Amino acid sequence: MTDETGMSDEWRLIQQATEGDENAYGILFERHLDAIYRYIYFRIGNEPEAEDLSVEVFVKAWEAMPNFEPGSECSFYTWLYWIAHNLIIDFHRKKKPLSWTSEQLALEETRLPSVEDAAHHRSNSDRLAHAIQQLNDVEQQVIILRFIEGLSHSEIAGVIDKSEGASRIIQHRALSNLRTILLENQTEESLRDE
Repeated sequence: MTDETGMSDEWRLIQQATEGDENAYGILFERHLDAIYRYIYFRIGNEPEAEDLSVEVFVKAWEAMPNFEPGSECSFYTWLYWIAHNLIIDFHRKKKPLSWTSEQLALEETRLPSVEDAAHHRSNSDRLAHAIQQLNDVEQQVIILRFIEGLSHSEIAGVIDKSEGASRIIQHRALSNLRTILLENQTEESLRDE
């Protein structure tokens, strides 16, 4: 939506936010939070940590807003994904395997649902998130940005720092790999149910 000066609402909000307008930034936060959360959730598969990282994206963006140069609506959106991508990388680097005592393991086993219960209660989005996490990093990004967030190949190219053609090739390869993973997972689930 543009006004008589040709400025879009989004661009105006970005401009105001770079000048320190907290209300304008709050509107941007509300508009983009769900998309950033979904992107992070499908990359790490943990709701509470995805929520925390989503908020951290916007905190980092707010801190850097005075240095952000608004040029187009797409660039702000792409910038948020870039911040999210970097936080996901840091998250995976910091994540250390847990060491459990035998008492802790026994306690956890009593809390875990049976395999049958887990299989019946797992939603399609959980299966998809798990399958996506088995792709390599750039394939995950392209699939999430293209099919979950609905970005164009041009926008994706800006996020992953590759050409549009490369984005299309990665998408094709990722879809093929994802199809294979989903079929393998379905076969494994069927075998467990027998």
